[in-house]
Amino acid sequence: MSTPNQWEDPSADLAKMKILIIDDEPVNVALLEEILVEAGYTRFESILDSKLALQIYKTFLPDLVLLDLMMPPPDGFAILESLRADAGDTFLPVVILTADTNEETKRRALEAGATDFLLKPFDHVEVALRIRNLLKSRRAHQLLDNQRAALEDAVRDRTAELRATVAQLQKTN
Repeated sequence: MSTPNQWEDPSADLAKMKILIIDDEPVNVALLEEILVEAGYTRFESILDSKLALQIYKTFLPDLVLLDLMMPPPDGFAILESLRADAGDTFLPVVILTADTNEETKRRALEAGATDFLLKPFDHVEVALRIRNLLKSRRAHQLLDNQRAALEDAVRDRTAELRATVAQLQKTN
């Protein structure tokens, strides 16, 4: 049985979704914050100190992470691996921010779980569009996870009802 919001639009309320920026360059952070504000996003946090990244991630619980690779330890690769370990099977888009066009860097980041790349210098429109698209994907994954959980609950309840009915029938026979 469907509930009214069961199949809501995955793009609904994207502006309310949370974005975490992890970059040690204040100029890059300011530019990304400006792009987010221009695009209508209101819930974002920025971190300049990579040592605080995981702590802030765990308290802020973002829907998307914008992550610079080249930072003082822990670098972006180490943070990416930690984010992936913490997120588990949950779909968490992580966009790598880099000026490095080296194929090995891209391959390594993708193997570690990067979802997408944004090359520096940033194109405002491209950044906003990639963020929007990934947040839509995140929202769709959340809706699917919720639907899956609801179906599992329904199956569990129905199985219990069937077992009770079978037990009742066995008693009467």
